[in-house]
Amino acid sequence: MAYQITSQCISCDLCLSVCPTNAVKVIDGNRWIDPELCTNCFGSVYSVPQCKAGCPTCNGCVKQPNDYWESWFANYNRSLAKLTNKQDYWERWFNYYSKKFSEQLSRHHSKVIGVSG
Repeated sequence: MAYQITSQCISCDLCLSVCPTNAVKVIDGNRWIDPELCTNCFGSVYSVPQCKAGCPTCNGCVKQPNDYWESWFANYNRSLAKLTNKQDYWERWFNYYSKKFSEQLSRHHSKVIGVSG
């Protein structure tokens, strides 16, 4: 689940400029974090979410959701989406490993029946 901007927001817009995925949006003067774009800076060069790190309200306006399972499933779904969005990823994976397995099986079979190849 994405971070959230609370009512403590002072409209400084620092979070807009530091978000690496441009997930922070302003609509009708209200700031919010788009959960479809927010990655919690997971898997990026940052060790902490940049909206939270750059917030001058000292942890007052950007909060992390505290529901463990909701966060876990959000990370799982995001990772799964990355895997399934790769065109023909699984097909290439299967073809590569099935070829390797066939080669190993063929070598093993040749050793068992005494044929060198």
